Amino acid sequence: MRRIVNVRTGPLLGLYLAAFMLLTGGCAIEPGTPGPFYQVERSALAGAPGNIIRSEVFAGAPTGARAWRVVYRSTGLDGEPIAVSGVIVAPERPSDAPQKVVAWAHGTTGIVSRCAPSLRRGFFGSVPGLKAFLDRGYVVVATDYPGLGTPSPHPYLVGTSEGRAVLDSVRAAMRMPEVEASNEFAVWGHSQGGHAALYTGQLAASYAPDLKLAGVAAAAPATDLTQLLRDDIDSAPGRVLTAYALWSWNRVYGAPLDNLLDPSTGAAVDRIAEDCLEGLFQALLLRRHEKALEKDFIHGDLSDIEPWRSLLVNNSAGSAATGAPLFIAQGSADMLVRPRVTISYAHSACRAGTPVSFDWIEGGDHLAAATKGADKAADWIAGRLEGAAAPSDCDKLPTVAAPG
Repeated sequence: MRRIVNVRTGPLLGLYLAAFMLLTGGCAIEPGTPGPFYQVERSALAGAPGNIIRSEVFAGAPTGARAWRVVYRSTGLDGEPIAVSGVIVAPERPSDAPQKVVAWAHGTTGIVSRCAPSLRRGFFGSVPGLKAFLDRGYVVVATDYPGLGTPSPHPYLVGTSEGRAVLDSVRAAMRMPEVEASNEFAVWGHSQGGHAALYTGQLAASYAPDLKLAGVAAAAPATDLTQLLRDDIDSAPGRVLTAYALWSWNRVYGAPLDNLLDPSTGAAVDRIAEDCLEGLFQALLLRRHEKALEKDFIHGDLSDIEPWRSLLVNNSAGSAATGAPLFIAQGSADMLVRPRVTISYAHSACRAGTPVSFDWIEGGDHLAAATKGADKAADWIAGRLEGAAAPSDCDKLPTVAAPG
């Protein structure tokens, strides 16, 4: 029997804040400033996507592993060569064959250069399942995405940008002299990174036919951006993430803000753009300093205003083929990526013929989709990389009760 999920209510927002402050110590996050390592001259961009421009040892790797920060070549939205930074982590022990790859796609950290995960001292603790992947002998590669680490702006929730960066990170691992990585890989991402993982699957065959994608794993993925912004405009962290999208798309696409924001809210959006997040619920702390963002801080509905309407549609995962079997983890109490939206996406993937494994985390919030879903995701990814037939939960996906 299918589970009927009532998604009308969730835990109190204050409980999320209290729990997250315990995890972070309630401290503001102050990532480092990108130095010369992340700066790339135009003349250095020539070459194939995935080629490494520079690398350096990254200290603090897990026991039994080695790590490097890298800057590699990728492709921008207009087809131009760009530089993207990231991290490669590989087991120390030698392998008799090229090591398969897991590409990690991170959740929202910010939209300016200094918000790159590779700049953070706690990077290795921020990749759910990292130890499980390394213990299995896989290479893990983690892109920062364009505009994080390398000069901003970061194309936030822009699917093509994210997907290309992930695919070229796998190519970079293959071309790292110290690592013997194969072209077989799976992608694993959370939230914004779930969005990136889905687009990686959609783009793999056309953009990177030299790679072999075995599976796509996504925890609480952003799928329908129009619905995501509508849902999140009611919450403080959601309004911060909306501000990120406004600021980024204004600069990336030239989408106008003049008719959407008052001068005071425009200034608040500019201030928010300079702040980085350790996790999505860190936005609650940031909100204390950005009182200008009320529920109606945007004049009108973005889904009715061009070019915003088309940009939201074009950057939603929709019903396009995932390119490989799919694993989804979703918390039932997620207040940012609503369960009903993820469930709806899973049903559409099933209708398209994709085998979908669905990890329903009862009582789990947005972070739990990644932290509690990581073990099952790691097992599922190992099955795909080892060639086992993909299981499917399409005949027992939960359904969603109509909100009332």
